[in-house]
Amino acid sequence: MFKSMKRTVFCILSAMVLAVPLSYSSVPAPTAAAGSNILGAVIGGAITATQLNSEIKTYNNTEKGRQELFQGLQKKYGVNEDYELNQRLDTIMYNLTEAVAAVDPSIRQKPYNYFINNEKSFNAFCTLGHNLSVNTGLFAVLENEDEIAVVLGHEMGHGQKDHPAKGAQNSLIPAVLASAAGNNIGAVILANAIKNQGITKPMEREADALAFEYITHSYYNPGACAAVWQRVIDKSGDNPDTFLTFLAGGSDHPSNTSRRDTYAKKLHEYSKNHVTVEKGSVMVNGKHFVTPAACDGMSGEERSYFVAGSLAAAYHNGLDSESVYVENNTIMMGAQDIMTTAEGDEPVRVLSSRLAEIK
Repeated sequence: MFKSMKRTVFCILSAMVLAVPLSYSSVPAPTAAAGSNILGAVIGGAITATQLNSEIKTYNNTEKGRQELFQGLQKKYGVNEDYELNQRLDTIMYNLTEAVAAVDPSIRQKPYNYFINNEKSFNAFCTLGHNLSVNTGLFAVLENEDEIAVVLGHEMGHGQKDHPAKGAQNSLIPAVLASAAGNNIGAVILANAIKNQGITKPMEREADALAFEYITHSYYNPGACAAVWQRVIDKSGDNPDTFLTFLAGGSDHPSNTSRRDTYAKKLHEYSKNHVTVEKGSVMVNGKHFVTPAACDGMSGEERSYFVAGSLAAAYHNGLDSESVYVENNTIMMGAQDIMTTAEGDEPVRVLSSRLAEIK
């Protein structure tokens, strides 16, 4: 243990040296006492870091620790008992759990604890121990169950890949350095863990990719993955620092447009390369099918991804234009509903005939 501690101290001191400005003219030489104080604080911090790493594992992997953290989160953020919202969340979490299990059965050994908190901002988070919380404000922004499922699928992707624990462990060294500067290391590391500090851009991209995979193993529309980002763009543009702190978390997150376009590319591949979306128009085999109108609080662009998602699912499952027909006001491809027309759309018969003719 002592050798390990010495290596940790060496790494920390090296980091401190590298942080010193390259201009030495105004930096006084440290006294022996000052050096001793810094070394003592760092050694103490290194020991504390080892202890905190053990605490992270406890909160992340033991049932007692998971429940303790879950109860602490409920106390900190409050619990929204709204029956309708909780019923919606229960349904989504059940569906997503089954979808995740089809990809990663380990979820059965470590199921998610979840609750709706009372925060009014648009947010959701998954922290240590598969503890997940959804802000009440998220339901005010996303009225569509499919898009909510994408958000929660993303968070579960973080959980399945242990990103919160890895991020908390990554923040140990900065926390130790903070303790040497007089800050409370325990408070720093626990705050970082709850806020998911240390989650990197590659982790965000991995969670995005997993959300798509989970959605395609569920009954939700795979086009919702791109649609939710189109909704964010419609409300806030592409600047990740101007809108929703959860979805647009600054420089550690990809831009809104890049996330939408990445999902659109995945949707094209999922459709066996039949379906694309170009500037709000849904294309099939490179030919124009429909440019949806705005409807029910959705822009035409957001709606186009849902139409593309339905088509992608149909083509993925081996259906084609020969199975197109109309049922009431809905275009069908086999058993897959493709699009229910709304005010501002072209007539349903025109659209169905066009789709049927695309080979």
